[in-house]
Amino acid sequence: LGNGLIISAVACGHHLHTPMFFFLLNLAPADLGSICTTVPKAMHNSLWDTRNISYTGCAAQVFFFVFYATTEYFLLTIMCYDRYVSICKPLHYGTLLGSRACVHMAGAAWASAFLTALVHTANTFSLPLCHGNALGQFFCEVPQILKLSCSKSYLRESGLLAVTVFFNFGCFVFIFFSYVQIFRAVLRIPPEQGRHKAFSTCLPHLAVVSLFLSTAAFAYLKPPSISSPSLDLALSVLYSVVPPALNPLIYSLRNQELKAAVWRLLTGWLWKY
Repeated sequence: LGNGLIISAVACGHHLHTPMFFFLLNLAPADLGSICTTVPKAMHNSLWDTRNISYTGCAAQVFFFVFYATTEYFLLTIMCYDRYVSICKPLHYGTLLGSRACVHMAGAAWASAFLTALVHTANTFSLPLCHGNALGQFFCEVPQILKLSCSKSYLRESGLLAVTVFFNFGCFVFIFFSYVQIFRAVLRIPPEQGRHKAFSTCLPHLAVVSLFLSTAAFAYLKPPSISSPSLDLALSVLYSVVPPALNPLIYSLRNQELKAAVWRLLTGWLWKY
């Protein structure tokens, strides 16, 4: 509901057509897709007391989850760059984040995520499965599928996962050092109110990105010797459900302009019906 309201409010509010809200408009469907890929099927299986999923459905779930989760992470990195430029280089904001640059960055995030998901899905489902067909997880997750393979080729996918995680770690390093520069600039702001506002938006962003990357990296790279069903479940929830559920609250519904636009949208619908 939150992501749907964000998409509607930004699309309908012409005064919200700025780089920050443009990236929020891209982040909302990525969050929505990430949640809808895993949670509805898990709820269906729980209500009907079953754990069945077709082979094609499992492949689709892996593809769309990797696609939306990777898009989300790339967009969070771009949003960090947007905040860095707006706070540290405000005079260059219009040049560095013009409409064409924003479209190119968002397009690159979606396209890169699509290629990443395609490679991981094709590589994972080309492996022969010989250790049964029961996944110890509430959705089709690449590490859980690799446990069922008896082929040495799984090392290729494991290596690919490691490369992907370290690439994402590079994005995190970029985010971290960008925030170092942002905090240095914020600490020079004289008014206490402006400093508090900057910290209240930047710190939750950094916290969610850290949660997403740390739990995903541990889930995908941890050795099998420390694996357990309860640990795997907790990690999967922390990186697959919590960040996209929190993003609308952290990035959007705390913003006064967006809250006003959502309220106008809701009141307009109420008057209409």
